[in-house]
Amino acid sequence: MIQKEHEEARQGEAFAPFAMDPNRYKKHFYIESYGCAMNFADSEVVASILNEYGYGATRNAEEADLVLLNTCSVREKAEQTVRKRLTEFKKAKRARPGMLVGILGCMAERLKSKLLEEEKLVDMVVGPDAYRTLPALIEEAGTGQKAVNVMLSRDETYGDISPVRLNSNGITAFVSITRGCNNMCSFCVVPFTRGRERSRDAESIVAECRNLFEDGYKEVTLLGQNVDSYYFVNEQMEAPVTFAMLLERVALISPQLRVRFSTSHPKDITDEVLHTMARHENICRYIHLPVQSGSSRLLQLMNRTYTREWYMAKVDRIREVMPDCGISSDVIAGFCTETEEDHQDTLSIMEYSKYDFSYMYFYSERPGTLAARRFEDDIPEAVKKRRLQEIVDLQGRLSRESNLRDLGKSFKVLIEGESKKSDQQWMGRTSHNKVVVFPKAGDLNAGDYAWVKVSECTQATLLGELIVN
Repeated sequence: MIQKEHEEARQGEAFAPFAMDPNRYKKHFYIESYGCAMNFADSEVVASILNEYGYGATRNAEEADLVLLNTCSVREKAEQTVRKRLTEFKKAKRARPGMLVGILGCMAERLKSKLLEEEKLVDMVVGPDAYRTLPALIEEAGTGQKAVNVMLSRDETYGDISPVRLNSNGITAFVSITRGCNNMCSFCVVPFTRGRERSRDAESIVAECRNLFEDGYKEVTLLGQNVDSYYFVNEQMEAPVTFAMLLERVALISPQLRVRFSTSHPKDITDEVLHTMARHENICRYIHLPVQSGSSRLLQLMNRTYTREWYMAKVDRIREVMPDCGISSDVIAGFCTETEEDHQDTLSIMEYSKYDFSYMYFYSERPGTLAARRFEDDIPEAVKKRRLQEIVDLQGRLSRESNLRDLGKSFKVLIEGESKKSDQQWMGRTSHNKVVVFPKAGDLNAGDYAWVKVSECTQATLLGELIVN
């Protein structure tokens, strides 16, 4: 399993009602999401189920009849934040006794009895495979019973549910293609909280992507704990659909629809996938390829199933097939028994791979994982933090160098909206997932493509000028 990247600015984001909703609701739900993109996508599925049940979304928790927190167990910080929020909502319930509070997702499965019985923070606990049962659970909780369903499924994909894009910019969207994970990385809790891996029906994925494009969306990101292991066989026993085949089918919807995917396990990203990417201009030249550690000894303890040398060869192969491909990574500092030599191996593999950016963490033991059962978390926190800072500093330099290499180059940019700093500038992304900011000119709008020549850069952003034909 990949340690999923967390977009820090979105943690705890409350979903807004979707625009131009003609319905009038007697009851309202409020939902906050934490963790990775999979959780935010799941919240859109939950919103669809609740809409069908007669609940409308609100961004004001005080007017909500139902408060839900969609949670993550991958990082300790996320769990601590959720606990704090649940305590706040418990106080709010005193003013609104009829309000129900529920917890969804990965924390729900792992901490069900503690949250329900011991701390009495919630009325409902709903695991990631049980969202279809929400209406029944709401009814049960409404009678004063504690409502729980954390059963994991071998076949639930929510493939027939059309997500409500509550917070969408109308231009980019996530589309889930797999659920669960069969990799047993020793540091990761996801296989225990999300269950076994299963792939969603290919036809439903392509249909959802086509509908999004017809509704005006210009970019889809295919999501899974490990997208490259996607493998779907239908009941009619037709030929199986691999990830490369699915990727191509989505790309063929329209050359105007950009396609991204996340996240890749290095062991599963095949030459077939790389050549498919190279064939289609609208499949973005960007791969998130988590390394976790540069030490072969630690990679074995992590059960990552590859060595340092094998990973470096995979990076070489990506560069060979697509010389301009952007690569990012996940890096963990201070895993069990990590030595200074192991740490230096991580720094050197980062140098070798020349990541455009990385998601970087120090190791925090997650209860129930293989590492928690097998190894001692024996690296002092001060050492973890120092090593993490060295990783962050190195990535800062690599990011700056990557952006400096783009000076003077021109890129096709998908405009996502106005820059956060100025309404006189557009913000968009290149195929390589780099943020570009440039002054408004002409009659461009959000959702349009524009060619931009890069003239300046910061560590995180490219700055440029519109190329006028």
